[in-house]
Order: sequence, then structure tokens, then C-alpha cells
Amino acid sequence: MPTQEAADLLDLTRDIARKQLAPRVAADEAHEAFPRDVFRTLGRAGLLGLPYGEDVGGGGQPYEVYLQVLEEIAAVWASVAVGVSVHGLSCFGLATAGTPEQQQRWLPEMLGGELLGAYCLSEPHAGSDPAAMRTTAVRDGDSYVLTGDKAWTTHGGQADFYKVMARTSDHRSRGISCFLVPADSAGLSADPAERKMGLTGSTTATMRFEGVRVAADRRLGAEGEGLPIALAGLDAGRLGIAAVATGLAQGALDDALAYAQERETFGVPIIEHQGLAFLLADMAAAVASARATYLAAARLRDAGQPYGELASVAKLVATDNAMKVTTDAVQVLGGYGYTRDFPVERYMREAKVMQIFEGTNQIQRMVISRALAKGGSTTTTVVGAPAPTATR
Repeated sequence: MPTQEAADLLDLTRDIARKQLAPRVAADEAHEAFPRDVFRTLGRAGLLGLPYGEDVGGGGQPYEVYLQVLEEIAAVWASVAVGVSVHGLSCFGLATAGTPEQQQRWLPEMLGGELLGAYCLSEPHAGSDPAAMRTTAVRDGDSYVLTGDKAWTTHGGQADFYKVMARTSDHRSRGISCFLVPADSAGLSADPAERKMGLTGSTTATMRFEGVRVAADRRLGAEGEGLPIALAGLDAGRLGIAAVATGLAQGALDDALAYAQERETFGVPIIEHQGLAFLLADMAAAVASARATYLAAARLRDAGQPYGELASVAKLVATDNAMKVTTDAVQVLGGYGYTRDFPVERYMREAKVMQIFEGTNQIQRMVISRALAKGGSTTTTVVGAPAPTATR
């Protein structure tokens, strides 16, 4: 752990997760209730803006600390952890490309949890190819007029602001700009929420921009800089999802282990049967390897070194491992694991989408293989970095 302050932040996160999140997660997920108040609680505790500067209301913490906080939340409530990661992504463009005036105007309330963010990049026809987007932003005096549709928007219809990528020229890669759009803008609406397999406490919807007028001072960066802003944010977002997937897998492992220690067959706890004990050992190894990988990438980021390739590795490893660990957790519980009386079936449903969003795992393999073809390496480490710290 980098500092005592960081250790205290993790203790605080565990305390909030245990006392305020755990008692309500099952009911809120079952009723598909969006826990807006939880984000205010986390914001007021200082947990939403950890990797951002203290001068704009953030925590000034290394990214590795922020990711471990995400993992702790995800071990209890994955929908909330995904929401924290997405909110952080929605603040990224302002924090990295906004002017000092823009940052002072909006970031404190965003990082404090009073304003909840959403991120609008994907479109119905352009999921993994953002440069193919068709949403337009046409300059009209001191404003831009946005027209188009954005799919798969986490917090869609619930957010207070939307970070939106829209086309300001026909150039494929340098024709996209970034805007911070208030939720109450005329012409902005949300479709009914998607009916999802998992993460039912997290609202996902298509957002419709029908002549939405946005003041020019809400553009982040120069015209045409939107795609680089988006892609840089995705590298950080992939680490967020890697941490969430690791926490989800840890939660499944914890429940499976507790069950295996209590359940008896043939006169002994089932964990004493080698077949099951080895299954649990493999689950523990998968969680530990995922954690080590995302922390290694985070330390590269904190050291100012290129980390995009290792972020893709971390996202790939952690989410594939989460799918395997949660599936095995259901197996450990047997028939009980297949019922909604135990949370492991929910963990399994939630794990699946981890392999899909923030770039599918097929896209991650493409990123990694292209880097290898260019002579890259996934074994880069930060010189002098300490060994990864288990968070549980």
C-alpha cells in the first residue's frame, strides 16, 4: 500500500460497503432500482474523485489506490462499482482536456458526487469502431447543435451530465469533438432502459439528441480532439473494469469458500474433498493473477509510462477470469448455486458483461496483437515497484 492514507481509504471503503451497500444490494438488484443516493454517499466520503487533483475537489491518490477502492466496492455491489468507474470516465475529459476555468466550474460537484455523469461514445451501428460515429455537432454562433443517437449509455436517463463525442467534420479520426452536455438540455431524451441479463441496478439506455443546443464553452479541448480524448479515457476505463471484475470474482470466491467450509458431505466439510479444494485453489489463483495484472498496469500509469497495452491485458485477463471464477462458484454450491436464494448466480450473470464493455475481449486481443506486431511487449514493469498488494 503506498501510504497510510491509502490504507485508511480502503478501510473506509470496506466499512461503507459492509454497512451501507451489502444490506440492500439483493433487493435493489431484484427490483432493478437505481441507487442514486449511494453515489452521493461515496462522493461525500471522497471516494469518487480519488485519482483527480485536490485543487478541483479530488483525492490526489495514485491510480492503483483508486482501482483497489473500485475492487472493494465491486466485491459487494458490482453495479455500483461499474457506475463509479463510468462516472470517473465521464470526468476524465474535463480533467485532462478542460481549461482551468472549466475544471473549477464543474469538477468539484462532479467529483463530490452531487452531479452524476454518463459517457456517450458508442452508437447503434458503431460499437467497437468509434470513428464510424454519425452523431453530429454543428456550430451555430456561440453554440453547437447535436443530433444523433448514443447507445449503451450507463446511467442513461439518470445522469446529471453527459460526456458526448460528436462529429464536427467529415474527417474520420480528426473530425470528432468532445462536449459536456447537461441532462436538462432541450431535445435530449432517454429511451426506456435496456432489460439486461445482469447489473440490473445499473441503468443502461440509448440517448437521443434531437437538435440539442450546447454552449461552445462546454466543448472540451479543440475541435477534432475528441477521439484522442475518448481513446485515452478508454485505457483508464479498461483498468477500472479490470478492477471491478477482480472484485466481483473475489466476492464469488468468498461466498463459495464460506459455503465449502460449512457444507458437509460424507461426514466432512466439502472443502476437504480434493476435487473441490483444487477448484477453489484455481479460483483463488485466478483472482490473484487478475489483481496483480491490473495493479502492474496502474503503476505504469502512475509512473507516467505507456500503459495502454497492459491495460488491455488486464481487462482481458481479469474479465475472462471473473467469468470462470463466478461459473465455478455456482458449481461449488451445486443446485443451490443455480437458485436466486444465493448471490453466486447473480455474480455469474454480472461477469458476462465484463467481457463485453469498455471494448470486447476480442478487441483487447486485437490491441495486444497489434502492439506485439510493432515490437511491443506485455512484460514491461515499473522499476522498483513493490509487489502487488492483496486487498482482502
